[in-house]
Amino acid sequence: MDCKRTIVVALGGNAILQPGQKGTDIEQIKNVNKTCIQIAEMIKMGCNIIVTHGNGPQVGNILVQNSTGACNVPAMPLDICGAESQGLIGYMIQQQLKNVLNGMGIERHVVTLVTQVVVDKNDPAFKNPTKPVGPFYPEEYAKKAEKEKGEKWVEDAGRGFRRVVPSPEPVKIVELDAILSLINSGCIVIANGGGGIPVVEEKGTYKGVEAVVDKDFSGELLALNLNADTLIILTDVPKVYVNFKKDNQRALDTVSIEEIKKYQSEGQFKAGSMGPKVEACRRFIEKGGRNAIITSLDTAVKALEGTAGTHIVK
Repeated sequence: MDCKRTIVVALGGNAILQPGQKGTDIEQIKNVNKTCIQIAEMIKMGCNIIVTHGNGPQVGNILVQNSTGACNVPAMPLDICGAESQGLIGYMIQQQLKNVLNGMGIERHVVTLVTQVVVDKNDPAFKNPTKPVGPFYPEEYAKKAEKEKGEKWVEDAGRGFRRVVPSPEPVKIVELDAILSLINSGCIVIANGGGGIPVVEEKGTYKGVEAVVDKDFSGELLALNLNADTLIILTDVPKVYVNFKKDNQRALDTVSIEEIKKYQSEGQFKAGSMGPKVEACRRFIEKGGRNAIITSLDTAVKALEGTAGTHIVK
């Protein structure tokens, strides 16, 4: 298949770290290698690929490292931890994708760009933090952190307490022109990692904030800004389902905007999992995108060929 399309590929956490794994470098690089084989196949098809990715487990581990080592070295704020995660994940993808492409005889430069995303300082999310970050802790730890650091912590399904932070909407990608320049020079770009580093803008200057930008909404913004034809979100299921895990579960193949809105109004897609993916795809199509796909990593190429995945269309 001759692709000739610009495609933003949004990788879910399972593309980098599988459930039950400890998160060692060997585990993550092995997972990333498998992911990069799929991406390389898209590139081989002639597609112009831009990669973005999640960072949940990785930034959580960085927060633990900061907390544990705080007695010896200064702990870093969440925005800087997010930047660290962009670098470590980007490095793994960049290296493994280059290796796979070299093995296929495809000569392309692969570049990771540490990316800032502007958010509105008046976004309502700042008054209502809801995004869990980091591991689970006992109640005593949470109460102490709330008192001493002014953080917000919530109990999570009987598993302990987790810190929650604001999740504001992405407004602007600071490094967009640099991304476009790299793409136009023939590079495969890895950008907006973990949703991008959230910053607020005041009089032409930027300042990091303690928040997390949803990676799916950030991927949608990236795809729109790049005039991409397709946004493909890769997750741990081959299709989107209604009545998920119920006796009347049904997979969705090609779905119109009207249909997907109906399912959203019924509460079919959970906020912490499929909800933002579906919403990001719907927004992308409503704002001019041609095709939005949600599928699993191992069916990504078939999905681009139109024989797998859930396709949201006008």
